[in-house]
Amino acid sequence: MSTFLTDDFLLETDTARELYHSFAKDLPIIDYHCHLSPELMAADHRFRSITEIWLEGDHYKWRAMRACGVSERLITGNASDFEKFEAWARTVPATLANPLYHWTAMELKRPFGISEALSPATARDIFDRCNEQLTGGDLTTMGILRSFRVAVVCTTDDPADSLEAHRQLALRPDPVTRVYPTWRPDKALGVDNVVAWNDWVDRLAAVANNAVDSWDALLSVLDQRHAEFHRLGCRASDHGLNRMHSAPFTDAEASTIFSRLRAGKAVSAVEAEVFRSALLHRMAILDHARGWAQQFHLGALRNTNTRMRGLLGPDTGYDAIGDFDQAEPLVRFLDNLDATDQLAKTILYNLNPAWNPVFATIAGCFNDGVTAGKMQFGAAWWFLDQLDGMEAQMRTLASVGLLSQFVGMVTDSRSFLSFPRHEYFRRLLCQMLGEEVRRGRLPQDVESLGALVTDICCRNALNYFGFTPGEAVRR
Repeated sequence: MSTFLTDDFLLETDTARELYHSFAKDLPIIDYHCHLSPELMAADHRFRSITEIWLEGDHYKWRAMRACGVSERLITGNASDFEKFEAWARTVPATLANPLYHWTAMELKRPFGISEALSPATARDIFDRCNEQLTGGDLTTMGILRSFRVAVVCTTDDPADSLEAHRQLALRPDPVTRVYPTWRPDKALGVDNVVAWNDWVDRLAAVANNAVDSWDALLSVLDQRHAEFHRLGCRASDHGLNRMHSAPFTDAEASTIFSRLRAGKAVSAVEAEVFRSALLHRMAILDHARGWAQQFHLGALRNTNTRMRGLLGPDTGYDAIGDFDQAEPLVRFLDNLDATDQLAKTILYNLNPAWNPVFATIAGCFNDGVTAGKMQFGAAWWFLDQLDGMEAQMRTLASVGLLSQFVGMVTDSRSFLSFPRHEYFRRLLCQMLGEEVRRGRLPQDVESLGALVTDICCRNALNYFGFTPGEAVRR
């Protein structure tokens, strides 16, 4: 019987082990989508405790703790750091067979070097050992990135953000890790709340130092901010949508709806759909013009618990997989851009596993024969970034597309300790290929398979986005 979390964790064949240890293990990480704080990176923040870095903002852990009956005071409330950590330690043994059990063990092993299982019996010792490294060692935000050999990390940034932290980060001479912004304009589409939307437009106008008093002015200021993102190394947009917006529109209609919104007047559901469709289309054209990739995270049913949203706000662990109409509006959006040869490189992330073949085949309809891997069926995300979900995404892609063109895994995380997800992905990729060799479905050509692993885990993403990588790539 194997021991848990050995060097050969998840690697069940000789080929899988050779692919991982000889090719995948030491590759630098290109984390082209995450939610890490650029401000914490610019300040090279030192965390006060393992609780701050590991439990604050991690709604995966929060959901598990709530399922175990843990009081909200010990999750998001005013309990002490150790009380919260101890509550998580009590929860971990109940997560057996859940991905959180693997994540927890891997994140303690790297970067802390702790192999003991977290439990109530080990909580105090592990808490103290982690804190000793965090408060007195090299594990600041940038030190953690260096320890994981992260060459590129892309944050998630609103067009109305000042980007001051990114300006500071860009001034570092030849850093190990390069940090770039990503254009995330979700609030531009939030017209269901007119007050919040106008507040956002005011902030956008202020950061651009230009009035936003018309539809044309909005488009102009967005272009201005888009250019500033580009200057700081941004090469991708990202959109979190339940489904694509692609209703027919004219600029005249969009202009009229903008004027109503800017006057503080509510618009109908039909008008909101027209406005969102117009704005998404226009922003997609900006992405194409500057050679960016556009990313669409589709299918989340967000903020399902009204009572808890009122208490804690959004993004606190009350989201689910949605069952939305995806195919026709998505095809219509992509086709409208392709018809004028203004379709940017595109990554489609699907949250509902039932839709995997739909997303993968739609992506395959819009490759142009010019840009290798232009259309991507993106990595498994959120509820699917675990063993079954990652394997299903890769097998679907391999079945109806080309696994060789895949740009690989992302953390999609707010935690600086989440980079073992790349290791997890790499192990699963090598295991999948090794199993195909064992079954005689692939030749035992380790060099060719190793080149495939290297491409998927690192080289494809560098080439796809055109990043200037950090020094970690050259180490």
